[in-house]
Amino acid sequence: MSTALLIVIAAMLIQQAFAYFTTLVLPNMAPVVAEALDIDPHLIGYYTGILYLFSSIGQVSCGGFILRFGAVRMSQVSLFLMGSALMTGYFGEVIVFAVGAAVMGLASSVSTPSSSHLLARYSPPKYAPLIFSVKQTGVPVGGLMAGLMVPALLALLDWRGTFVACGALCIVFAVMLQPIRRQFDTDRQPKQSLKPGFIWQTLKGVMTTPSLRDLAIGMFCFVGLQGMFGSYFVTYISETMERPLETANYFFSIAMTTAIFARILWGWVGSALMPARRLIAYLSAVMAVAAVGMGSLRPEWSDLAIISVAILYCISAISWHGLMMAELARLAPVGQVGPVTGAALACAGAGMMSYPMLYALLVEATGDSGLGFYLGALPAVVMAVKLYLPPKHVEGAAV
Repeated sequence: MSTALLIVIAAMLIQQAFAYFTTLVLPNMAPVVAEALDIDPHLIGYYTGILYLFSSIGQVSCGGFILRFGAVRMSQVSLFLMGSALMTGYFGEVIVFAVGAAVMGLASSVSTPSSSHLLARYSPPKYAPLIFSVKQTGVPVGGLMAGLMVPALLALLDWRGTFVACGALCIVFAVMLQPIRRQFDTDRQPKQSLKPGFIWQTLKGVMTTPSLRDLAIGMFCFVGLQGMFGSYFVTYISETMERPLETANYFFSIAMTTAIFARILWGWVGSALMPARRLIAYLSAVMAVAAVGMGSLRPEWSDLAIISVAILYCISAISWHGLMMAELARLAPVGQVGPVTGAALACAGAGMMSYPMLYALLVEATGDSGLGFYLGALPAVVMAVKLYLPPKHVEGAAV
């Protein structure tokens, strides 16, 4: 493995970790903030919805920016904006949270397309599922950071200080990326068009290519399940399962830790034992089972049983990303990995936006905190069947 590839994997893994970490800071202390502001903690679903609405907009349009300014530069811009948006939480106003969510969504949209663009340049095709999976461990690493750091900072600084401290960490890492920019942004194209026509052309290319369309729709479903877990697990365990907030964050950290190892394992399986698409289909079936398990949790269940369900959820619904990114990179036209990944991720962002908001609406309408997980399992079953079958045909891809 070359030194350049190792640097890219490390830098983009940490970048990805911070991108996911920022989206979890408020959800992981939602009960505390909600009590301080005298609002319903389940409103976090609308915060997540706003964040991923703007993330979808950013993902479908960020490809041109990555090609024009470079993947490392756009990663720096992303981290700076995410950190700044997180720090505005200090003011504790609902409208500020909404605006901050919008800015954070736009900023975080660049994270995965940028890292995929770089990895596609340096990864040997045979090992791409494993390498992409290693990089994508940044997501559960970010979840682990949130589960451990948020309670610790709450105890040390209170919730306002926690927002500031977490935002500052993102900005510090943005600065730390500067030394590698000269080496890894050499392929930027200063004349790359940023016109809407380029965006539409990329999105149309993804949705009219069956193999890419299947992956994009799958991402809508899978990221939706991830969004429900990230947005509500701590509140669900704390409020509905009647556990202390610190215990809920502890459960969250344990489950996220297993996702780190699961992503690497699935990447190896997808590189050595079976096609990535087939493995994603199997994981989709496991997601459905895990979502039903989440909806079935009861306060009288043991801590071990709750953690076991959370682990099953995380090794499936939080662990497929590297396989999917590698498949998108494999099927994308030459030189278009960033834009194609961004277009597919726009579909994922739509899922991340809609699932938590639907969950919030269901809780408001029925008072049942498990119903949203039951409903989220149904699309996962459909996608398990769809992805198990081969696509009708593949256009413009090396297969």
